[in-house]
Amino acid sequence: MKKGCITLTILIFTMIALHCPAFAADVAKIGVISFEKVFNQSSAGKISQKQLKEKWTELQGKMKNEQKAIEELSLALERESLVLSPEKKRDRQREIRDRINDAKKMSADYTEEFQILQNERLNQLQKDVFKIANEMGKKEGFLLILERKTAGVIYIPDQVDITEAVINAYNAEFAKKK
Repeated sequence: MKKGCITLTILIFTMIALHCPAFAADVAKIGVISFEKVFNQSSAGKISQKQLKEKWTELQGKMKNEQKAIEELSLALERESLVLSPEKKRDRQREIRDRINDAKKMSADYTEEFQILQNERLNQLQKDVFKIANEMGKKEGFLLILERKTAGVIYIPDQVDITEAVINAYNAEFAKKK
């Protein structure tokens, strides 16, 4: 019985000795950033959103003007259809079809132009945020900084979310550039 107690005691002390270095290790500092939140709450993000909205409104206005012009041509054709010769009627119908096709192409071009502009703005914002996160990571000793959606993070405690600090740093840097 004494031998069993001594063996058990030695085993317990050995296990404790082996686990002590693990308890004494530094805690890994991990941070998570929500890029979406940075885009919505930072000064640069708000300005980008405003500019994108203005551009979209401008493009939609051009499309509405084109649609009104097509509608006016259609109404004029309806009004004058009884007095127009068959040849002139076909010419006007062809003109309306051409304008409709042009409007469809214009709509596709505007949508593509807007998406390109939006991607450029988002890429620049993302590049700036990643630069700030890198600097913050080095300065504050982070082991790892993740982007919330890209990394597939489902849950994080509030202490790990450094988005507010990144927004504040980004706003300060953006104010210096202005």
